[in-house]
Amino acid sequence: MEKILLDMHTHSSYSPDAEDSAEAMCLRAAERGLSVYALTDHCDVNFWYPAEHYFGDKKNVTDAMMYGAGKYAFDSIAEQVVLRENFRGKLDIIIGVEMGQPMQDKERAAELSSDERLDFIIGSHHMNAGVDDFYYLDYSKMSDSEIDTLLKDCFLQTLEMCRFADIDVLGHLTYPLRYICGEYGREVDMKSHEEIVREIFKTLISRGKGIEINTSGLRQKYGKTFPDFETVKLYRELGGEILTIGSDAHKTADLGKGISEGIALAKAAGFEYAAYFKKHEPTFLKL
Repeated sequence: MEKILLDMHTHSSYSPDAEDSAEAMCLRAAERGLSVYALTDHCDVNFWYPAEHYFGDKKNVTDAMMYGAGKYAFDSIAEQVVLRENFRGKLDIIIGVEMGQPMQDKERAAELSSDERLDFIIGSHHMNAGVDDFYYLDYSKMSDSEIDTLLKDCFLQTLEMCRFADIDVLGHLTYPLRYICGEYGREVDMKSHEEIVREIFKTLISRGKGIEINTSGLRQKYGKTFPDFETVKLYRELGGEILTIGSDAHKTADLGKGISEGIALAKAAGFEYAAYFKKHEPTFLKL
């Protein structure tokens, strides 16, 4: 079995859309011989409480399983602390979380990001304010201009997150393309969004934050990383140095998938090191 250097974005069954236990994920990571490994279970802060808190007894909630994300996150963090001790000497576990939409509930985001047990926070944008997760939208019913507006809103809200949220890296910048291009086969001209993307990168760099290469797209219809090579290269050209690489695995079978390809892409874009975090401070591993 091929050994891999690191995997900085994975999910256990504390994430409602994932399959395997935190312990099973750590066992798989140790088996694969990772130098460092991060569990980053979901905490979409706009889903902090159970669905009843937001909707009463209504039954037509689009994604009821994601509600209650505050509890999921803290339970995951608590088990990660135990697992780090149990695996000491076998696996270097980075205690992490994927914080979604921090600007949509700033108070809850602050409660999560201030947890002193955390080493690492991925900031992600899965949905525009007032709109369903990009996963649920029907792009076949949208015009090209509507899709363009949706993406513009996505990147502007991502920029706000990068300016103000307590995150370490920006997760899967081009996440909507998984569905727009991959699942629905719609063409997107990213050139029209390049100036906002540039501003996102400049903001992250000025704050000492990074981005990730998320390799999940390589095993999906999209067929590329999030973001793709040209976008990662742009980040490097603008002076970006902090780069993590993660599979976004939601089960043990996907842990580490695409990491070798992600490392090759990083090297081609001009990176010599990948980062991992301890207490929100980056450490660099030679690629």
